[in-house]
Amino acid sequence: MQVDDALLSRLEKLSFLKVADDKREEIINQLSEIVSFVDNLSTLNTDGVDDNFAMSDAATPLREDTPSCDTSINDDILKHAPKSADHFFIVPKIIE
Repeated sequence: MQVDDALLSRLEKLSFLKVADDKREEIINQLSEIVSFVDNLSTLNTDGVDDNFAMSDAATPLREDTPSCDTSINDDILKHAPKSADHFFIVPKIIE
């Protein structure tokens, strides 16, 4: 797949991003490198690899869900806030 200016324009439209004119060539080169790297993956011989080689039948280890409340963490966080009261952040009203 060749990355060109037309493809970059389509990607801009789909992603709602705008690439600056002075950066277009650099972005095209970077995208071309990425696509060529991914194309190299298709040349790998995966005939002897099991389809589920990364899957495991083992269950996810669980831990006891015990609630805890360490107020020192709250105090450490809130001391960096511009305004706080009663262990809450005070923020400007945004809905009238």
